[in-house]
Amino acid sequence: MEKTRVLFLCTHNSARSQMAEGFLRAMAGDRFEAQSAGTEKTSVNPLAIRVMAERGIDLRGHASKVYDGLMQEHWDYLVTVCDDANERCPFVPGSVKRLHWSFEDPSRARGTEEERLHVFRRVRDQIEQRLAEWLRNR
Repeated sequence: MEKTRVLFLCTHNSARSQMAEGFLRAMAGDRFEAQSAGTEKTSVNPLAIRVMAERGIDLRGHASKVYDGLMQEHWDYLVTVCDDANERCPFVPGSVKRLHWSFEDPSRARGTEEERLHVFRRVRDQIEQRLAEWLRNR
């Protein structure tokens, strides 16, 4: 059976899309192939790696990617996880289903490390909950 292919897209591919990719692989990797990309390339945020490790999901091997090289591939779903990526998202050929799930950018959090971790955990939990709800209908 061919897996349903899902591409998560955000601006920098440093936190939200990386977390969504990691969660989908962990929650339903037997049915879904997940990848993520950004409209700009940076690096995976160390705090995203840390809060996902708290859930037993290892993002240490992930790298930030730009969507250019992935747009020619077949995707069943394209999920934008930030408003900027939704507005800047390119045309995707084929019959891709586009979804938009707007999440706060935890990389913009300020304060102590613990305060920033709190924001990362909140966004992580929101992404996990949204994916769980979506998967119940698949």
